[in-house]
Amino acid sequence: MNNPICMIVPGLDNSGPDHWQTLWEARRDDCRRVDLECWSDPSPSHWLRRLDTAVRSSPAPMILVAHSLGCLTVAHWVQAGGDVSHVASALLVAPPDAERADALPAVRRFAPAPKISLPFPSLVVASRDDPYADFAASAALAEAWGSRLVDVGHCGHINAASRLYDWPEGEALLEQLRANAPRR
Repeated sequence: MNNPICMIVPGLDNSGPDHWQTLWEARRDDCRRVDLECWSDPSPSHWLRRLDTAVRSSPAPMILVAHSLGCLTVAHWVQAGGDVSHVASALLVAPPDAERADALPAVRRFAPAPKISLPFPSLVVASRDDPYADFAASAALAEAWGSRLVDVGHCGHINAASRLYDWPEGEALLEQLRANAPRR
C-alpha cells in the first residue's frame, strides 16, 4: 500500500523560494512539482496538458496541492475530462476570482471558473483579505466544487508575501487529507 504523493500545482509566476509550496517540496520527500511552463504568460490549454501529463506519469494515489491559478487549472482539467483515477483528494489554496474586473489578464484567461463538483474530496482554503478574491467568491467556488471551505482569517493571498513560511496550518490540512486518502 502506498501513501499518496503530494502533486504541487503552483499558480502564476510559479512559487518562489519563500513560498510554502517550495518549502514543502524541499523538506518533504513525498512532494513533486508540476512544471506547467510559461509561468508568467499561461495558456489554459497548455497548463491543462502539462497537468494531465504530470498526473498520468506519476504514481497513484496523489493529493493535488494547488495554489491560486493552480486551483483553477485543476478545476478546468477535471472539467476537460482529465484522468482523475490517480487523484485521492485536493488541497486548493486561494483560488483567484478570474471574473473580477481587476483580475490580471493572465488570470482572466481562465475565466469563468468551472462550476462543477470535483470527483474527489477537496478543501478550498480562503483568506478574508485575499487581494485576488473576496471571501464570498471563494466560498461560492467551494460550494460549486463540493469542497469543504476552510477560513484561515486574514492571511492575504496565502503566499510568500503573507509570510507564512512553511505554513504549518496548511500542512496540518494536508495531513488530514492524507489520513483519509485511500491506499492503493
